[in-house]
Amino acid sequence: MKKIIFTEKAPAPIGPYNQAVLSGNTLYASGQIAINPASGELVTDNINDETKQVMENIAAILEAANMTFENVVKATIFIMDMNNFAAINTVYGSFFNEKTAPARETVQVACLPKNVNVEISIIAVQ
Repeated sequence: MKKIIFTEKAPAPIGPYNQAVLSGNTLYASGQIAINPASGELVTDNINDETKQVMENIAAILEAANMTFENVVKATIFIMDMNNFAAINTVYGSFFNEKTAPARETVQVACLPKNVNVEISIIAVQ
């Protein structure tokens, strides 16, 4: 049985998918980009602010599922330019306890939705 997770504190899906699906005790969250859910506008002024908005969107989804970043066991980061890796990594890392941080991969891609610079998806377990 799966439960659809939705919160107005994160951007609404822009396609035929949900923000997240809870199956048993595992949460599968769709990739988040830097859309400010209050304004609907992209936050792309700089890579730090963009990454922070992505992580805040993930935080809102985790909260809607009664979880925190401590529940995250896997993350996938898609970036447009590997030269932004260090900045993205610094902001991303500020949301986790380094000793309990999840497994992760970071992949450079040719293009992301709405031409953003970073997209992050997570899997979390209660």
